[in-house]
Amino acid sequence: MNKPFIAPSLLAADFANLQRDLELINRSEADYLHFDVMDGVFVPNISFGFPILEAVRRHCQKPLDVHLMITQPDRYIDAFAEGGASVIHVHYEACTHLHRTLTHIRQMGCRAGVALNPHTPVAGLEDVLEQIDVVLIMSVNPGFGGQSFIPNTIRKVAKLKQLLAANRSSALIEIDGGVSQKNAPALLEAGADILVAGSSVFGAPDPLEAIRTLKDGHQPIIA
Repeated sequence: MNKPFIAPSLLAADFANLQRDLELINRSEADYLHFDVMDGVFVPNISFGFPILEAVRRHCQKPLDVHLMITQPDRYIDAFAEGGASVIHVHYEACTHLHRTLTHIRQMGCRAGVALNPHTPVAGLEDVLEQIDVVLIMSVNPGFGGQSFIPNTIRKVAKLKQLLAANRSSALIEIDGGVSQKNAPALLEAGADILVAGSSVFGAPDPLEAIRTLKDGHQPIIA
């Protein structure tokens, strides 16, 4: 089994010490920094936008994995691409013309991601798989950090893995929500490639070790 990519979630960082936490991520074995954007409409919370993105870009050396939990994401794709995003995820549930949106993301030089809420089946992606670089499976209901992992996610990942294989798709599978050292091995066994981790990293006694443990796919060292 290949080692997973790890994307610590900025949402769980200490915003009073943002530069410190970003420098910690720079020193870590993390592969991306996950950047959640919430508009208070698509999800019942508001997070951060372009001013924080600009500040993060100045200090973060990891590629930015931008997750748009917003309505009308097409309006902002250019700005996030120009702001430094490496991957841009849009929600399946928020896109009327998903193929067009994914094409636009790629035209802006970013990898195109599609996020699925817990209730959304993977089968709806079959007709746009050629335009998808990453499928982001939400393992909690989006909008807030620190939620409990939804166990059915593991079966959903396995179904998605089968769908990708049947269509000869090279898209990666990313998991976001409640990911920890406890459930990481099962997610990786089911076919996950990228793990987004928030409180299990930034809330750990040793965040660098927490990232290393997720990277290695070991059984839990943190209760």
